[in-house]
Amino acid sequence: MLLTREEVTQIAALARLALTDTEITLFQKQLTAILDYTALLQKLETGAVPPTATVLPLHTVLREDVPGACLRQDETLFNAPQTQAGYFLVPPIMVKE
Repeated sequence: MLLTREEVTQIAALARLALTDTEITLFQKQLTAILDYTALLQKLETGAVPPTATVLPLHTVLREDVPGACLRQDETLFNAPQTQAGYFLVPPIMVKE
């Protein structure tokens, strides 16, 4: 199924591309090859193939999430620039005008 020059020009216009005549001829061949290959893939029988998100085995590279010892409040606030009543003190992000 060979795309016409007008179809390639219309596709280029939709993509907001300004193509030269040489580029139109090149893309006419390339886009036709892509569409032909897609049509070939659509003929494949895939009914017995289960849907998958990935063909790779599922495994995590992260370590197990194991709870550890917690810091005391004074240890947690030790390096904080500002604290107040045992909490982090941060500047307001919304100012009432």
